[in-house]
Amino acid sequence: MHELTTPVASSPEGARIGAKKQPPAMWSPWVRRSKASGRLTQSPSFSAPTAPSPTGKDYQGISAILDDAAPDSGTGSPGKIVLHRARSASRLRTCKSFAAAAEAAAAAVAGERRVVLYFTSLRAVRGTFEDCRTVRTILRGLRVAVDERDVSMDAAYLAELRALMRRDRPPLPQLFVGGRLVGDAEEVRLLHESGELRRVLAGAAQAAPTPCASCGGSRFVPCGACCGSHRRFSEKTGGFRVCASCNENGLVRCAACSSSS
Repeated sequence: MHELTTPVASSPEGARIGAKKQPPAMWSPWVRRSKASGRLTQSPSFSAPTAPSPTGKDYQGISAILDDAAPDSGTGSPGKIVLHRARSASRLRTCKSFAAAAEAAAAAVAGERRVVLYFTSLRAVRGTFEDCRTVRTILRGLRVAVDERDVSMDAAYLAELRALMRRDRPPLPQLFVGGRLVGDAEEVRLLHESGELRRVLAGAAQAAPTPCASCGGSRFVPCGACCGSHRRFSEKTGGFRVCASCNENGLVRCAACSSSS
């Protein structure tokens, strides 16, 4: 007895079941979409063609050039990058000018028991102002002649102190006696309390009984050439130019105080 069998492929359902899924024709054979991330990935079997080097050597790529430990294709030894530090002529001139400024500053404070005090009269930082006032009061109580140099009145004094201390921001105040550094406010206060400060200042000139009649003890007077404006009219150019006779504040050092100190 023969059984009637119908081929599966003859029916539409069997055709759909027996048909195999084909990859979309829009993608190239070497490009597939990753199921996990959904990104396009390149097949490992694909490799871009490389053109031969005109010199006959194969380039290792930019990573081999940037890598310090990448071996050289010619010698096989690890490559090394050597950096040579070049010192310019301007740097040498700066060093020489700094040395000259240090020598000039040392000569400015040197002298036979000369007392020089660098301080500030600005009250921007209250602690610094109080320390400067304390040291000035101690020195005035000992009746010694002090060459007071206010760095807020003349920037040249601050440049001198930087050259002497070899620091960009030296603390204030700073006391020098005979060209030697005594110290800041704390050291001066300790020396005064122990009685050693009077021995350090022994031999220094005595202070004047009355303040200076020209500047009133401020050590500065307005410039006579520009009347304290730090600007002078130039007839040659028809405009104003910077006065070279005074500092940035239009002040000059009192001649009476400079000669006495």
